[in-house]
Amino acid sequence: MAGSETHYTLPRPSFDEAPRVLIVVAPYYKDIADNLIAGARAEIEAAGGTAELAEVPGALEIPTAIGMAARLCDYDAYVALGCVIRGETTHYDTVCNDSSRAIQLMGLQGLCIGNGILTVENRDQAVVRADPADQNKGGGAAAAALHLLALSRKWGDRSKGVGFKMSAGDFLSSDR
Repeated sequence: MAGSETHYTLPRPSFDEAPRVLIVVAPYYKDIADNLIAGARAEIEAAGGTAELAEVPGALEIPTAIGMAARLCDYDAYVALGCVIRGETTHYDTVCNDSSRAIQLMGLQGLCIGNGILTVENRDQAVVRADPADQNKGGGAAAAALHLLALSRKWGDRSKGVGFKMSAGDFLSSDR
């Protein structure tokens, strides 16, 4: 069982400029979401950052909200939080796979995202994973986002950015 094993945790990164982090949560299971948020907020604040919260209806909407915020706002990092509990249909697989894949693709484009969307077999597993005093997966997702942000600040600067971003001139030519 993963909960009984020990694992290495990276030291918390430090920042010269306080990070602005957007937490996007699907509070479908409100008590679980509240614990994930508490863990994420504590980690962000411990690193000297500030967090804002956006709620969406379900896990599938989390990547869309992050994508919108990345285009329209000025956040440094993002934390995706929610919980998907296996049910009787294949909808579970769709939600888990599609939300995870979309978050991964945005990360590959340069966004600093920590994925804390729990994918579990039952409520008991979710409660243990969400609890800030137990597995604290919300805090872990925030830590992941902050570590990626620290790397992006180390390897790039705000004007350069990270990832592949086309400018209008890259695909529009004046001779069309």
